[in-house]
Amino acid sequence: MKTGTGWMIGAALVALAGAGGYYAGTRGHAGSAPDPAGASTAAPSGAGDTAAQPEKKLLYYRNPMGLPDTSPTPKKDPMGMDYIAVYAGGADEEPTPANQIRISTEKVQKLGVRTEAAQLRLLNRSVRASGRIEPDERRTVAISPKFEGYVERLHVNVTGQAVGKGQPLFEVYSPELVSAQREYAIAVQGVSSLKDAGSQAQAGMQQLADASLQRLRNWDISEAQIKALTDSGATTRTLTFRSPVSGIVMEKKALQGMRFMPGEALYQIADLSSVWVIADVFEQDIGLVKNGTQATVSINAYPGKIFSGRVTYVYPTLSAETRTVPVRVELANPGGLLKPGMFAQVELPVGARGKVVTVPLSAVIDSGTRQIVLIDQGGGRFESRQVKLGARSDTHVEVLDGVDDGEPVVVAANFLIDAESNLKAALDGLGSAAPAAAPAAAAAKTVGHQTTGTVDGVDLKEGTISMSHAPVPSLKWPAMTMEFKAANPALLQALKPGAKVDFEFVERAPGEWVITSIKP
Repeated sequence: MKTGTGWMIGAALVALAGAGGYYAGTRGHAGSAPDPAGASTAAPSGAGDTAAQPEKKLLYYRNPMGLPDTSPTPKKDPMGMDYIAVYAGGADEEPTPANQIRISTEKVQKLGVRTEAAQLRLLNRSVRASGRIEPDERRTVAISPKFEGYVERLHVNVTGQAVGKGQPLFEVYSPELVSAQREYAIAVQGVSSLKDAGSQAQAGMQQLADASLQRLRNWDISEAQIKALTDSGATTRTLTFRSPVSGIVMEKKALQGMRFMPGEALYQIADLSSVWVIADVFEQDIGLVKNGTQATVSINAYPGKIFSGRVTYVYPTLSAETRTVPVRVELANPGGLLKPGMFAQVELPVGARGKVVTVPLSAVIDSGTRQIVLIDQGGGRFESRQVKLGARSDTHVEVLDGVDDGEPVVVAANFLIDAESNLKAALDGLGSAAPAAAPAAAAAKTVGHQTTGTVDGVDLKEGTISMSHAPVPSLKWPAMTMEFKAANPALLQALKPGAKVDFEFVERAPGEWVITSIKP
C-alpha cells in the first residue's frame, strides 16, 4: 500500500515538472512581452535563438558647439541647442563612415544650414590691378642742339607750359653756327660767280655749297631759316629752336645765358593727347591677360568717371619684390584730364573658356593645406570631400575634381558642421575604454585656457561676466580686465563681485571668449 502511494506521488511530481518546462519554453520561443523591468530573457546556451544585445551605456552629454563642457543630464546651451549624448565606445546605432557626420533635422534647422547644387556655368571674371598714368613714350621728344653754344633768350621758360608745333622755344648763339652760315653763303656766291666758267670749276663750287647746306641741315636748321640765309646772303648771330610737336613741357634744363654742349637735352616735350596706364598685374593672373583686351580705368580724382582703353603690351619681366608683371594700357586723353603720375585702378575682363563645374565661394573650407566642401547626403548626413579648385570669379570657383554637376553642397553653416565633424573624429579616436571625463579633458587641453581672476561684475540677463584676470600663459596675455560670456547661465548664479575664482575659457568665435568652467 505504501509502495503504491509513493509511486503515484512520484509520477505526479514528474508530470508537474514537465508541464512547467513546456510552459517556460513556450514563453521564451514565442517572444512574449518583456518583463516589467524591461530586461529581455537570455536564451539558454546552445539554443537556436539570437541573444539580445545589451543596452549602450550612457557616459555624458557634450556641448553641441564643441566646447569642453559636459553634463551628466540632458540640457541646452545658451543658443537653445540640445547637448549631445555620448555613449561608451562612441558608436551610433547605425555606423557612420569616417568622412561623414550625421546631425538631427532639428539641429540642421537651428544651425541655418543651406545648400546649393554645383552646376555648369561660364566663369566670367575680372582681373583687377593698380596702375599709374605715364606719358606715351612715342609721343615724347627731347630738344638737344647738335653743336656747342650759349642760350641767348628763352621764349618758353617754365615747366608744364603748353606749346604748339612750331612755337619758338629758345634762341642760341654758336661760333660754329655762324661759321657754317658764312661758309654756305660764300659757297652760294661762288656758284653764282662761276656760272660762266668751266664745268669742272662750277661742279667743285657746287659740291662745296651742297656740303655746307647739308651741314646746316644736320644741325636741325629749319628750311625757312636756310631759305632766308640763301636769299639775303647775310648770316644771323643767333638761331631760334622751335617745338617739333604740340604738347606739354615735361622738363626744362635751359637757363638764359647758360652754355650747352652737343647732345645736351635742354627741353623735353610730351604730347598728352594719348597716355599710358602701366598696371601691375599679379603673377597668378598674368596668364589670363592678352593683347587687345579691353580695359576700364577709374581715377580717384574723378569719382564715377570711367575711361576705356585696351591692352597693347604685356612686359616680359616680373618684379621680384611685388611678384607683379607690368601691363600697358593705352588711353585717349581728351581735355588732358589724365595727368602723368596719377594712380589708377584697372579692371580687365577675362572671357570664360567654356562651361565648367562651379560651386559658390562660401562652400569651400580652406585649411591652408587642402580645400574641402560638404556634400548633403540627405537625412542629416553630410560628407566631407576634398576638392581641387581652378579659376575663380567674384562669386563662384571652378571645381576641377571632387564634385560633380548637380551635387548639393553646403553654402551656409558649413564651418559649424566641419567643427562638429572634427570633434566627432576626436571623440571616436579616444576609444571605448576611455573614462567619462577623458573626452572633455582632451578637448579642454586642445582649446581651453586656464587662469585665475577676480569678479568685477555679473550680468545675468546678458549672460556675461566682467573679470580682472591674471596672465594667461597659453595665449601670452598679460593681466587685464575684460568681459566674458558664459557657456551656461548657471555658471553665473553664485558669483558675486569681488569673488576670486579659477576659471577656464575658450574662443567660440573670433573675439568671442566664453567661460566653460568656473570655481572658487
